[in-house]
Amino acid sequence: MELLDTDTPDGTAIALHARPVQFDLSAVPAHYVYGYPVATHLYNGLSLLLPAGEEWFITVLKEALPHIEDEKLREDVIGFMGQESMHANAHVGLNDYLTRHGIDPTPMIERANWVFGHLLGPRQTTGEEAHNYLVERLAVIAALEHIFAFLGDWVLNADRLNETTVDPVVLDLLRWHGAEEVEHRMVSHDVLHYFDGSYVRRARAQVVVAPILLYLIWQGIRYLMRVDPNVSLSRRQRKVVWRKLFRSARHGVTPPIRHLVIRALQYYSPWYHPGDVGNTAQAVAYLASSPATRPTAQ
Repeated sequence: MELLDTDTPDGTAIALHARPVQFDLSAVPAHYVYGYPVATHLYNGLSLLLPAGEEWFITVLKEALPHIEDEKLREDVIGFMGQESMHANAHVGLNDYLTRHGIDPTPMIERANWVFGHLLGPRQTTGEEAHNYLVERLAVIAALEHIFAFLGDWVLNADRLNETTVDPVVLDLLRWHGAEEVEHRMVSHDVLHYFDGSYVRRARAQVVVAPILLYLIWQGIRYLMRVDPNVSLSRRQRKVVWRKLFRSARHGVTPPIRHLVIRALQYYSPWYHPGDVGNTAQAVAYLASSPATRPTAQ
């Protein structure tokens, strides 16, 4: 088992740790990306998937941890799990926000629980089969973390996402989460490489993961737009939400499609390394200034 160097290419050595945070969503409007309901529901759709996914990350990594003998990697994994637990808790708060605005998040939560609890959940296996299933799930985590890392990098650098376009509390939530995704982007890749450095396994996982994630988010957007009582759109307009999604991307409040494609394809390079995505120093600097992580926010 070979371990990659976990120091970041920009020279920033970090010790991962969970940061207590507090987000008061009680005054957040129904469409916190002002004037862009579909952009709001893009972020809502992703947020509704995250708690189940991040709890699943923790479950799988707890299973892997006893097999990891490298102390630095063990520390990174423990720090990563702490951050993922905090992410899951923070995004659960959006459930009350949606309910308060007349939107039932239950169908999406149940779908996420089925994907991570049933489709990718525990299996009655032993020996080599159990080990292989563990490594396959670690490959899924690494593939998802690449996506979350480049989304986190985008949200940190999206100039159009500011307090004149997005509710400041939600903006901080998005950037806090994005910054931690950039900060810990090495961990899942290093864990997978520790167990199996195979390019084929890594690339194969992304071939499966990316379309499924895209489908789940797309279905989430369609559902949220359909049931949102705060959207003044005809039945036909609600069915063509993709046009409004492209419009929000052109206006810089959601990631451009071209950016997503380029970043997603980056993972298939044989020379891919997560350090090529994002800037650790920038992420840590944001986390130090985030209103949610400052002592006064507690």
